[in-house]
Amino acid sequence: MISSIISAIVVGAIIGALGRLVVRGKQNISVIATIAIGILAALVGAFIAQALGVGNTGGIDWIKLVLQVVLAAIGVSVFAGFAGTRTRARA
Repeated sequence: MISSIISAIVVGAIIGALGRLVVRGKQNISVIATIAIGILAALVGAFIAQALGVGNTGGIDWIKLVLQVVLAAIGVSVFAGFAGTRTRARA
């Protein structure tokens, strides 16, 4: 149980960081938000890849990884946009 939680955090951090690298510009979001977005993107991407029949391949699951990173990039963009408008509204 603990190992699956730790692995979800590690995978989420990696996927979230890759998603942030894909998005242009500065994203004013926290590390915790990046990890949460990465975890969510990893789960949704794995579900979509499984539904498409490419979730488990003989080697590295490149299609699943690309789906996860794209979803993380979308999540980072949306969250950064939301956080940016919320921050600007206060000022």
